[in-house]
Amino acid sequence: MNVPWAAVAGGALIGAAAVLLLATLGRVAGISGIAAASLHASRGERGWRWAFLLGLLVATGLVLWWQAAPGQPPHALLRDTLPAWQLAGAGLLVGFGTRLGNGCTSGHGVCGLARGSKRSLLAVLIFMACAMLTTLLLRHAGGLA
Repeated sequence: MNVPWAAVAGGALIGAAAVLLLATLGRVAGISGIAAASLHASRGERGWRWAFLLGLLVATGLVLWWQAAPGQPPHALLRDTLPAWQLAGAGLLVGFGTRLGNGCTSGHGVCGLARGSKRSLLAVLIFMACAMLTTLLLRHAGGLA
């Protein structure tokens, strides 16, 4: 699949999932909130949360399988140029950030902006500024070869 069209298709699927979840269950599709509450939610809340998270994993697996080159294991597409310890550190920082910001990019960026939330707009501006600064430092200021 051509990369720009893959991004368009991915964005459309994310938007459709967010609309479907809001329309059917009245819930916002914030991944960090869904994941955090999946462990301690009431019995009626656990099912849809686990189904949503499982759907994310299955869809990721399908995309990796589809895009893998012949003879290349699909999981080889998961790692960029960062060593495992940096990926783990990045994951911990993202987790900390979602707790600090009371939401993640999907909750604030997709759902919050669509609802016109000022708090989500501020969160997205901060997310983007941090992403740009990180890219500048790691890719252009000598952080990575």
